[in-house]
Amino acid sequence: MKYLLILLLFGSIQSFSQTYKPDLQNINLWTLSGRTIETINKKDTAGIKFNEDTVKGMYLLKNYFFSEGSIEFDVKGRDILQKSFVGLAFHYQNDSTYDAVYFRPFNFQNADTLRRLRAVQYISMPGFYWNVLRNKFPNQYEKKVSPVPDPNSWFHVYILIKGKNISVFVNNAKQPSLVVEKLSSTKTGQIALWVDFGSDGSFANLKIKKRK
Repeated sequence: MKYLLILLLFGSIQSFSQTYKPDLQNINLWTLSGRTIETINKKDTAGIKFNEDTVKGMYLLKNYFFSEGSIEFDVKGRDILQKSFVGLAFHYQNDSTYDAVYFRPFNFQNADTLRRLRAVQYISMPGFYWNVLRNKFPNQYEKKVSPVPDPNSWFHVYILIKGKNISVFVNNAKQPSLVVEKLSSTKTGQIALWVDFGSDGSFANLKIKKRK
């Protein structure tokens, strides 16, 4: 019933702009920080891959500001413990102030049932990193993913944002894997592909629809 009400709420978003599909390989559209990237051109996948490093990596879309609507993309991590943190930052203000949704693919099928509950995560920087949220609000801002993707393969992400409501769907599921209320007061900002410390990560097929 909870998810039905949430879906009805988000279903009220009926007026979207046309879909924007920024070219991930056109470096003139992006600002890269913390990493290097390489292009991916395999079959129907044209995207980019971050190298692995000990610092956070961001690939910021230039001159484009997003408030409400939907963001979707394909992403690929890996099933190596503490070596795969892949996602997207939004309402970006600077490298230390943004909201983000990210995944831990190494937890998707983890034998430890507690770790499986930590597969998808919302954070709001700088005040609400994962450790703060886990300690203060256990099991509220991180959840298991359903359906469960192959942790070494591409999976599809759909993020729906309306006001303070954020809902995250995986692999075209009808029910969200994660539903949270935004913790920051920012209402608009830029979008960036995001990988955390020690992680590489591949991204493709970014699509953005703004709510008019």
